[in-house]
Amino acid sequence: MDFRSDTVTRPSAAMRQAIAAAAVGDDVYGDDPTVNELEQWAAERHGFEAALFCTSGTQANLLGLMAHCERGDEYLCGQQAHNYKFEGGGAAVLGSIQPQPIENLPDGTLPFDKLAAAIKPEDSHFARTKLLSLENTINGKVLPLSYLAEARAFVDQHGLSLHLDGARVYNAAAALDVDITEIVKYFDSFTICLSKGLGAPVGSLLLGNQSLIQKARRWRKVLGGGMRQAGILAAAGKIALQENAARLKEDHENARYLAEQLNTVPGFSTKPALVDTNIVFAKLHETIEPKALAEILKSKGILISAGNPMRFVTHLDVSREDIDHLITSLKDAQ
Repeated sequence: MDFRSDTVTRPSAAMRQAIAAAAVGDDVYGDDPTVNELEQWAAERHGFEAALFCTSGTQANLLGLMAHCERGDEYLCGQQAHNYKFEGGGAAVLGSIQPQPIENLPDGTLPFDKLAAAIKPEDSHFARTKLLSLENTINGKVLPLSYLAEARAFVDQHGLSLHLDGARVYNAAAALDVDITEIVKYFDSFTICLSKGLGAPVGSLLLGNQSLIQKARRWRKVLGGGMRQAGILAAAGKIALQENAARLKEDHENARYLAEQLNTVPGFSTKPALVDTNIVFAKLHETIEPKALAEILKSKGILISAGNPMRFVTHLDVSREDIDHLITSLKDAQ
């Protein structure tokens, strides 16, 4: 069993069957019918003009940034934003786009006064501020709908565009108990990661208007993302969206249960009330060595992330019984 991330899910039998039976063409030529079907369905489902099937969330975010910004432009984001901190500096390295990070508040939001102060004036000394990028969920926290409305008003006031790193945006929708469109309607573009809690083996989507997606499609080819007979992957992605989004609340319930049970393990401390979705952070007593603990559990067939705080992630391959087994094993390892 694997508690490291929701990226470790295995494709279901239905996905494997869909992969085997998928009608395919050459997606670089626009000829793959299954990719085209996924992109059209996703665009219509989420209320956007167009969608682009990408290899990963990192690629989808990078394409979004490169489609919004030119060389020498700048995007505002959080200090903890995935597309700033955990994606290899791709915007700067490959897009010549300058990130301007702002420290996230504890709830994951960004303060608008600090964002406003970071916007550069029209002056040749400065990068041109073009975009605000938010992330939802961020470290498992859900951004309130009221904050998203404020963000929309903020970018409109300052002449910016608004992008959402929505790797786990369906988790946010499940936690808020709203349709996904109630979140993404505030954004000019957003991404969905199909291979996290939604359970597809590979792939993400970038959504936006026709012009933005056309530009992103060109950059995808430049970055080596033309995947030819990609319908075998798109077939699994559509099942992920149509069938697995509805069960994400189960992962959230399991995460809260996990947080509660971790508090019964000596040396572990969590705050179950702060668990919004499927990610749990536990603080460890200084006497616990995370790497040693991870190795002990690995020998028992349980994979965890070594760190303090220690991150646990629930997903469709984690059951309530798996959590109970983890807790027992953590206690035995003390």
